[in-house]
Amino acid sequence: MNERVPSREEAYQLLKTYTKTESLRKHGLAVEGVMRYFAQQRGGDVEQWGIVGLVHDLDYEQFPEQHCIKTEQILREQQWPESYIRAVVSHGWGICTDVEPLSEMEQVLYATDELTGLVTTSALVRPSKSVMDLEAKSVLKKWKDKSFAAKVDRSIIDRGAEMLGMERRDLITQTILGMREVADEIGLRGEWHLLK
Repeated sequence: MNERVPSREEAYQLLKTYTKTESLRKHGLAVEGVMRYFAQQRGGDVEQWGIVGLVHDLDYEQFPEQHCIKTEQILREQQWPESYIRAVVSHGWGICTDVEPLSEMEQVLYATDELTGLVTTSALVRPSKSVMDLEAKSVLKKWKDKSFAAKVDRSIIDRGAEMLGMERRDLITQTILGMREVADEIGLRGEWHLLK
């Protein structure tokens, strides 16, 4: 089978086909924004990193018991390149797959996937409901409260930060900056401009 590089439009159509829940679509867009931001910072392929972020949870809504495994099948059927497929599958390392994130792209996805959820929840409890005025220190305050965004596995975020050789605070800051780039698409521009 011949691999072909997918377009961003094609990736987004796939996301819409398999993911009907608005919050899950927004999560895909948030991770895409963060991946693009990190690719720019680290000299990665911005399109590739972004597309991987966009489709990383493709199967989560319809096939939660086969998370990552079903996405691998879908992307293989679409003849996506191995590097895209491996990156997507590796974000489930230690949870639902044994594919360890090795490349920088894989490690950034692994480190920021759960973190975007924590950042989103932290933004939504602010008066502004926005990432535009959110700082790492606010997220770190919420980090300590295990009942806050309880589904977010903080140990994965820390493991990802370690892989990337980053401090937790720096990883959070960079993730917030990436999410600011797509604040409109993910509904987190909020009312911050009214509160300034």
